Amino acid sequence: MIRMVAGFVINTETWITVIGTLAGLCTTFAFVPQLFKIWKQGGRDLSYGMLALYLVGAVLWFVYGVLVHAQAVVITNFATAIVITIATGMKAWTARRDAARAAIVATVGAIKTV
Repeated sequence: MIRMVAGFVINTETWITVIGTLAGLCTTFAFVPQLFKIWKQGGRDLSYGMLALYLVGAVLWFVYGVLVHAQAVVITNFATAIVITIATGMKAWTARRDAARAAIVATVGAIKTV
């Protein structure tokens, strides 16, 4: 079936791709608020195992999308892999940041008691 949308002719296959891409982007970017939380509060509540499994799943879906030529699957899982990689890096970075802050506070506390 072909429909006219805003002066453009869009066939059913295009609609399916658009809907799949939008759905995938919604589920991918639903994780973005977690990045802000990691930045502010650290990533203690996220396990590396969960992040690794999530990343492996996204990469496998990406490969599947490439093999079956599913553009929506390829685009959204590529974006997911990037978001999860960023989250993993931020988790590691904030852990080091928090440890450095704790060490400084401990050192300052020890100096004040002397």
